[in-house]
Amino acid sequence: MTAMTVLGVVLGTGLFGCGNPRAARTETPRAASPAPSGSPSSAPSAPAGALASSPAGRQAPTRAPGPAGLTPVFERGPSGGGEGTRSRDKVVALTFDADMTADQGPRAASGERFDNPELIASLRRLKVPSTIFMTGRWAQEYPSQARSIGTDPLFEIANHSYRHHAFASPCYGLPVVGQADMRDDVRRAFAAFREAGARNVVPYFRFPGGCYDEAALRTLASEKVTAVQWDVVSGDAFATDADAVAEQVLAGVTPGSLVVMHCTRSAAPVTDEAVRRVVPELRARGYRFVKVSELMRG
Repeated sequence: MTAMTVLGVVLGTGLFGCGNPRAARTETPRAASPAPSGSPSSAPSAPAGALASSPAGRQAPTRAPGPAGLTPVFERGPSGGGEGTRSRDKVVALTFDADMTADQGPRAASGERFDNPELIASLRRLKVPSTIFMTGRWAQEYPSQARSIGTDPLFEIANHSYRHHAFASPCYGLPVVGQADMRDDVRRAFAAFREAGARNVVPYFRFPGGCYDEAALRTLASEKVTAVQWDVVSGDAFATDADAVAEQVLAGVTPGSLVVMHCTRSAAPVTDEAVRRVVPELRARGYRFVKVSELMRG
């Protein structure tokens, strides 16, 4: 194997599948349907670990529970026709997965970077509201960055599990969380955000790899989170061509889109460059950037 092949295999278990175009579809048997676009949320209040992120103090919206009370799933905002929605409003949500597994501490200690401060700096400079789906392990490795992101009103932090293990199998080679440990994994991530000092935390959860099944949705129902997927895959994982990533995003975005990207420098090294191209181009097309909470609010 070449060094690059070895790197791809090693990193793959931690990142591959996050944003894979098939992840949200082939790994979601019997998934709960999201509430109708634009309908007011009737979901229960946020879990104890999540805090409202709105600068005005409003609680972040969630979706109503799915059939039989399953965890609801949200994939994109309304794109037209729904009463009470701004169907003609050209909005798009950029989301960034801050991935780190529970066992990658030694690699971080040896110098591998799972963060991407340049990307966060670009989002601030470009004034792009964004949602960061963070693992608890990432927050523990980079607590000052987690606190900085989680206290900046430009951003909101959502839950991407504690250790980035799969909640359904198969899931691109990821280790699997036992059903008995799923709720604790979600809670540990929220606790890590709180310990880091993050305040802008929302009751949203992104399944590692985008993989889930009915059992996972049933198990997490008591956590009162809304699972958030995506409709546009950036292709930034392991990419080396920023222009190709940007073109893929620009080709996929439509009003209400939810884009998945990554905030993991070693495994997604061109994301910052791609974002610096995507943002001005989408603004030139009349798009406005919003966080997931605003997209979900409709």
